[in-house]
Order: sequence, then structure tokens, then C-alpha cells
Amino acid sequence: MDIRTLKDIETLEDKKVLLRVDFNVPINKTTGEIEDDTRIAESLPTIKFLSGKEAKIIIMSHLGRPDGEIQDGLRLTKIGEHLSKLLNKPVKKLNEVLSENVKAETEKMQNGEIILLENMRFRKEEEECEPNFTKELASLGEIFVNDAFGTAHRKHASTTGLADFLPAYAGLLMEKEITELSKVLEETPAKPITMIFGGAKIDTKIGIIQHFLDKADYFLIGGGLANTFLFAKSINIGDSLCEKDKVDIAKQIIEKLNSRKNALNLPTDVVVAKELSNETQAQEVAIGSLPEGMKILDIGSKTAEHFSEIIKKSSTVIWNGPVGVYEFKPFMNGTKQVAQAIAESECVSIIGGGDTADAIKKLGIAQKKFTHISTGGGACIEFLSGDKLPGIEILRK
Repeated sequence: MDIRTLKDIETLEDKKVLLRVDFNVPINKTTGEIEDDTRIAESLPTIKFLSGKEAKIIIMSHLGRPDGEIQDGLRLTKIGEHLSKLLNKPVKKLNEVLSENVKAETEKMQNGEIILLENMRFRKEEEECEPNFTKELASLGEIFVNDAFGTAHRKHASTTGLADFLPAYAGLLMEKEITELSKVLEETPAKPITMIFGGAKIDTKIGIIQHFLDKADYFLIGGGLANTFLFAKSINIGDSLCEKDKVDIAKQIIEKLNSRKNALNLPTDVVVAKELSNETQAQEVAIGSLPEGMKILDIGSKTAEHFSEIIKKSSTVIWNGPVGVYEFKPFMNGTKQVAQAIAESECVSIIGGGDTADAIKKLGIAQKKFTHISTGGGACIEFLSGDKLPGIEILRK
């Protein structure tokens, strides 16, 4: 993909750069501390590059879903402090997105200085990509650098709108994500190709499943997503999470894959419990033998072993979504076995971001064991579905 990158900028010295990053990281609701700083750490090469070139860096990000309202628990103050520690350099955090104070502070910036604006989504105009707001935001800088792959599928003021007013370039992380994921789309992936899907919702996965229906050899389905497929096959799932309005779509996928032997792999056994907790009494049962009042919360050991065997003989593996509620110990085994099988394999492995990346980190599996772990969940899915992402389209030459 031919995009404009940092290498295409003639000079950065003394230039004010509006840098969009994705610092939407998990925050502990009790302590307010950052639980996983992967996305912040991944942005460091771009920030250091710009700072080293004597640019004046104005960082923009969102956190959570405040829906245009100021929420103290979603301020970027702690993120700014953490970024300063990682860079070993002062980061001036401002308490507004746009204001006279913001304009004054950005006007007096020195070369190499870094300012972090407040949560972009505190302003409803951000998600609306409102032209006047976007134009005023653009007036703070001279160059727009988009390094937020995780929001590349969103048409917001700070992800796409700024390109209407400023020259736009991809940051180093954005460039890396596009390069690695494009290999899967533009090159011919080595076969057998295995797609692993988990998580809760089928609608976010439909595009990528359909895109690879005739390309992938195996589809391994777990997590809450599998419940919708099991329900579509008239299997009792009790009170388990299920998108019943997506049953017709699940049936279409099942019908399509049933024509190919062993292509579709659903759980044959599951881990069930009455509630989600580390202390709950969980048990393993065969599919179709769900005790009353129980919910499916993980794939069973036989299913995990079967999935692992398919992974071992695969040359390319694309994984999006944990296959169980890994945050709780009784339901982490399925995701752990799948992750370990991929890590121990010599396959090319692409991991969709979000919960999948978080699970790998929490399970203590070295990230270097995987070919590429994307920082974007939804963006990664849409990119691999072949969709055009607005945050990337603005970067094309």
C-alpha cells in the first residue's frame, strides 16, 4: 500500500505536529492505574523520532467512551505521567481539548517539547467529525501524523478530519501495522490457513469470516461467538451469551463450511458455571449436556486439544478473540492452550488486538513468539476483511 510516511516529510524542525495516537488502555476502576501500557509503549518510536527531529509534538488520544461528556475517571492525566516516565522526558498534560489556554500553550512550545491534550472524546464534535471543530483543532499544528491504527476504522475529527486541513502522514506504528497485515491480504499466505475466532459478538467477525471462507482451510470457533453457532445448530446453550438475532448469518456460514470436511470446528465440550468469579464451582461437560442454570464460559479440554492439533499442522494462523472468559482462572485454560499452541508453532501468526493481545500478556506468553500482534481489535478485523479504513485512506499518496 502506497502511503505517505514520516520519511516523506522534508523537515520537522520547528514544526508543530498534531500526533494522533491510541492510548485507549485498560484502567483499573478502583485505583485509576494503567493495567496494560502496550499501546503507549508501541507509540514511543514515533514520538522519539519526532522529538529527535526537533518537532513540537501535540499528542491527541481518546480513552473509553465518555460520549462527549467530561468524566474525571477518563482523564489522560495518569497516561501523561506514565508517558513522561517511559520517555524520560517532560510531557505537559493540558486539561482541555480546545481552549484559549490550549492555543496559548501550543503557541509558546519549544522544539522537541511534548504536549498531551485532554481526552478527545470529551468533545462530542470529535466523533461527529464536525468541520468547524476539526478546522479549529487543525489550527494548532502544521503537520498531521496518524499513528493510531486502533482507531483507523473510525471517521473522527482527530483520525481523519484533520487531513482536510493539514498534510497527513503515517506514524511508524501505523506503517508497521499496514505492512504486516497487508502481507496477509496481498501475498499468498502459506497453507494450511487456520482462522481462530472468539470473543462475544459475531457481527464484528462476519466480514473477516466471509472474506476468508474460500481461502482458509480451518475455522476454529470459541468464546461467546461459538454459542451463537451452537444455538443455530439447535444445541442447548442454556443461559449462555448468544446473539440470537444473528442465527441466520451463523446458519449461512455453517452451510457454506459444511461442504468442506473438517473446515468448521465448534466446541465438543465446554466449561460451565453458574456465575463468573475466581471462586465459582466450574465443571466440564459435553456439548448438549448443559446442566440447568449453567452458562458456557470456556471451551473444554478436548476441544482445546483438538484446536491445538489443527494449529500444529497450520502454516498460517489468524486469531481474533479469546475462546473463554480468560480474566477468571476457572475459564482461562482454553485461551491459554490455544495461545501456547500458536507460540510453539513455526507458523506465521497474526493476532488481532484488544482482548486477544491482553490475554497473551496476562497469561505470561512472550509476545516475540508471535509474528505480529496488532494494536487494533476492530481495525485489524476490518483491514483483514478487505475493507477500506478511513484513517488509512487519508494517508494514501
